Amino acid sequence: MVAKTLRRYDLTPQRLLFLGLLAAFALAFLFYPLGFTLTKAFWVPDPAGGARFTVAVFLLMFTDPANWELILNSINLALAVTLLTTLLAVPMAWVTNRYAFPLKGLMTGLLLVPLVLPPFVGAVGMKQMFARFGSFNLLLVDAGVVSQPVDWLGGGFWATAILEVLHLYPILYMSVAAALANIDPNMEEAARNLGASGFCLFRRITWPLMLPGYYAGAVIVFIWSLTDLGTPLILDYRNLIPVRIFNMLTDINQNPMGYCLVVFMILLTAGIFFLSKIVLGDRGYTSATRGHVTPPVRPAGWVGSALILGGLGLVTLIALVPHISVILTSLSRRWFMTVLPTLYTGAHYEAVFRQELTWLAINNSLFLSALSTVVDICLGIAIAWLLLRTRIPGRSVIDTLTMLPLAIPGIIMAFGYLTAFANTPLDAAANPLPLLVIGYAVRRLPYMVRAAYAGFQQTGVALEEAARNCGAGPLTTLRRITIPLVMANLIAGAILCFSFAMLEVSDSLVLAVREQYYPVTKAIYALFGRPDGAFVASAMGVLGMLLLAASLVVAGRFLGKRMGELFRIG
Repeated sequence: MVAKTLRRYDLTPQRLLFLGLLAAFALAFLFYPLGFTLTKAFWVPDPAGGARFTVAVFLLMFTDPANWELILNSINLALAVTLLTTLLAVPMAWVTNRYAFPLKGLMTGLLLVPLVLPPFVGAVGMKQMFARFGSFNLLLVDAGVVSQPVDWLGGGFWATAILEVLHLYPILYMSVAAALANIDPNMEEAARNLGASGFCLFRRITWPLMLPGYYAGAVIVFIWSLTDLGTPLILDYRNLIPVRIFNMLTDINQNPMGYCLVVFMILLTAGIFFLSKIVLGDRGYTSATRGHVTPPVRPAGWVGSALILGGLGLVTLIALVPHISVILTSLSRRWFMTVLPTLYTGAHYEAVFRQELTWLAINNSLFLSALSTVVDICLGIAIAWLLLRTRIPGRSVIDTLTMLPLAIPGIIMAFGYLTAFANTPLDAAANPLPLLVIGYAVRRLPYMVRAAYAGFQQTGVALEEAARNCGAGPLTTLRRITIPLVMANLIAGAILCFSFAMLEVSDSLVLAVREQYYPVTKAIYALFGRPDGAFVASAMGVLGMLLLAASLVVAGRFLGKRMGELFRIG
């Protein structure tokens, strides 16, 4: 029976060993931290020195009005961000997919620019631009529009929401645009022949067909905005679950409420993720088999083109405000009570490489990101090859497992690492570098797997079979034939893994508790709390923005239209 199973599934001893190691890695660094958090939330110490199961502490979370305010604020923020992102992304995806207009390529490219500036860094520019005595208020006062400065940040809620919308709408835009491009135009044409048009056509035909793509992007937007830690910290909006969890890390051993908040967030995000699967799982919202059929593109005309360009240009301009503000802050020598800086300097960029904290943080991030990228490359190639080139049991389980980190918020994983490995050789309080490497690798592994998977899909097996017929073993074939053929995809995936690891927020803020181990994002956060530190922090943010922009451009050149698949859960 064992021999038949091995022949059926290609289960060689080497593959069994790798699957065992992969399962052990997932158990140790994915499921164990989550299980530890669940245990601490429901098992409390008893007087006898043991532990007993109870839901009292978890239920107490819902009886405390302060906790209810946290929960409602976090959910309302995520709902507001998702709704506003939908109102932006869906119309833009529709017009760019269905209409031809001048400068279309340039405008669609500019719509993706907000991805290069994490909202954590953009918050620095947002405060400079829209604070009570920021540039926007001073401009309005000078123009006589208002007599007194306006509190545009509004206590932090709407400032956080808008900044996250401006960063996240490209993800939903790419997902919806890909879904619209995959719709069979014959189905819409048939509906028009039956008398449907305008909004009725969109509601009855187009929207149901694009719904899976919309949900794929909307789930990421909701979870990301629900669990974002860096943006509310910089904007000083503290009444959210992630910020409360971050603030409770110092007394987590005395107060189990932090564990309960993490468990609640796990249940909420998991429920949203699986609800989307249930809602869409049994629906036949698929396009007919159609080969390579492109949707009809209609000329927008002069009036339509002007409206489209005006709308897209306005969105792009607003989305670039944090970028512009961060750049101006990084170059300003004096910027106080004026619309624009009165003196400019490049000294803040020199300080990035001269100050001990910033230089050490850059070296730490380079080391951590490079090492985690090597881990992702090795695991990503092996997993993608097993999924596409072998017959092994549980391929769907392995595929889901590798994409799971996209659905688990970073603050939850970082919290689990910090608490589950305390008082062990991996204790982050003593040396966070091993857990930072593992955390970066786990969080970015889906990008590498998807990039390698796309490369293997595009590469035929004829050359690999020819190599095996000539006596080459599986590893030799992979090293000499397959990897060179998919090298472009591997480079793209590696660049994305490295650049996103350089700007990782949650793991860096939570795990790096000692200054000598600070990565770039933790250094930016620390600098922002110092007098005049915002200038050097902005300079570091600009350098990170340039790195991420170059990475996305290079990765886009290699991956093309498959780029959007890297940001989809499932």
